[in-house]
Amino acid sequence: MADAKVIPFDDDRSRSGAGRRRGVLPGGRVQPPATAVPTPVSALPGGQVPDAVEASGAASWSGSGAPEGGWDRRVAGGLAFLRRRLTGDYDVDEFGYDEELTDQVLMSVLRPLADKYFRVEVKGIENIPSDGGALIVANHSGTLPLDGLMLQVAVHDNHPAQRHLRLLAADLVFMLPVVNELARKAGHTLACAEDAERLLQRGEVVGVMPEGFKGLGKPFGERYKLQRFGRGGFVSTALRAGVPIVPCSIVGAEEIYPMIGNSRTLARVLGIPYFPITPTFPWLGPLGMMPLPTKWTIQFGEPIPTDGYPPEAAEDPMLMFNLTDQVREQIQHTLYKLLVQRRSVFF
Repeated sequence: MADAKVIPFDDDRSRSGAGRRRGVLPGGRVQPPATAVPTPVSALPGGQVPDAVEASGAASWSGSGAPEGGWDRRVAGGLAFLRRRLTGDYDVDEFGYDEELTDQVLMSVLRPLADKYFRVEVKGIENIPSDGGALIVANHSGTLPLDGLMLQVAVHDNHPAQRHLRLLAADLVFMLPVVNELARKAGHTLACAEDAERLLQRGEVVGVMPEGFKGLGKPFGERYKLQRFGRGGFVSTALRAGVPIVPCSIVGAEEIYPMIGNSRTLARVLGIPYFPITPTFPWLGPLGMMPLPTKWTIQFGEPIPTDGYPPEAAEDPMLMFNLTDQVREQIQHTLYKLLVQRRSVFF
């Protein structure tokens, strides 16, 4: 659909009569021509100026404050997006990642949750490189893995290069019917060394939460106390790919579902790692699954370089242990610092 033609309010047709005739003031003086006052141009959401305004320097505005033709372009873009989805004219990579769907749909759904509900504050985004591979290692918490999704939005929306985060997820994520498809489309993949190394060598930003379900489903009384980081497999992967490790600390996720109990019997029956009991769930049914609107802070720490080590370093267990412990301690220290600075759980 072609862009709508912008017709200024003060075009020649509307002032043709006034241009030929001037009123006579008392005393015989001729009335001077009226000076046109330029209409102020407002920016669209996100600070963008309408294309027609940039081309012509003026635009016609409706009573609601929206530029004429702006909605036309949005509808045209939406129809073009639907056409590509229906005809299959879009690309996915070997992992099933659909960048267009992620940008246009999934991010649009998650962004209000991050910006308005959890009010995520991002610090240290400059520690993520503008290009090339990087491994972000973060703490995991919150009973449900919303922290991974908010981390994905934080990286994309705050990084100057709008980098996409490719999360490494547990097997359970890819066993659930709908969640499996959404995770693949959003760029996430199985938490295995082979997939992670391939993504890093391709220059992607990869995210991992080594605590796994032990961190996600820990009791509320152990909040912000990091669990075991596994055997350091993520360090070995970073060493093989020669990419920096970026520690990441997330504060605010621990309180969205305060887990005060765990029904192990129900967890075994359902085949899940734990069955959480919170002050609202399962007592309030589906309403109890609404997360509390806590205030979040995500801070990216100083990157730890790995490209200076020899190739055989990835097989050195002592080096992997030391680097794993260094990353864990940096995340834990930052968590404590952010908790001291936090004024309130909700503000």
